[in-house]
Amino acid sequence: MGGVLPGEDGKARCPWALSAPEYVAYHDTEWGRPATDDDRVYEKLCLEGFQAGLSWLTILRKRDGFRKAFAGFDPAAVATFDEHDVERLLGDARIVRNRAKILAAIANARATLRLGEEGIHLVALLFRHAREKDPAPITTEELAGSTAESKELSRELRRRGFAFVGPTTVYAAMQSLGAVNDHLRDCCVRASVESERRTALRKIR
Repeated sequence: MGGVLPGEDGKARCPWALSAPEYVAYHDTEWGRPATDDDRVYEKLCLEGFQAGLSWLTILRKRDGFRKAFAGFDPAAVATFDEHDVERLLGDARIVRNRAKILAAIANARATLRLGEEGIHLVALLFRHAREKDPAPITTEELAGSTAESKELSRELRRRGFAFVGPTTVYAAMQSLGAVNDHLRDCCVRASVESERRTALRKIR
């Protein structure tokens, strides 16, 4: 069963956090910590889209390269990208070079800006689909690949022009952006993540 495991520091963590050195800090300080701005949500939706068919570790190791290639994932900047930028990105070994995913990142930037023009914050849209209370999973086998909430959010995002935002991709973003707390019950950071998540729910909704 995939329960928590002790790290070198003796702290119990979700087992995936110990599968690669890069994961420990990501698990402790980022995964599940609530997003507070639209740019971070936009970036994560794009990166989760690029991750489709690959491991998250691949994306995590390339994240700095992605940020440089995509203007720091500033939606206003990426929304101006044209075919010359697409060709540039297809030749950039720092990122995952997939035309459909690159076009999706540009489409998502434009969709994010359209939301803003309507007075809607992407981060608020995300947390509108968060549950008030998450059950505390004991093992990784209890974790879902998607939920009713991620399916609903996926439909809404696609209706608003976002791409590569299927229910599984969206659920992974919800997990990492703090709309869901899927740290295992006995994980050393679950309590602090849940406290931050509930504070975010009160402020953002």
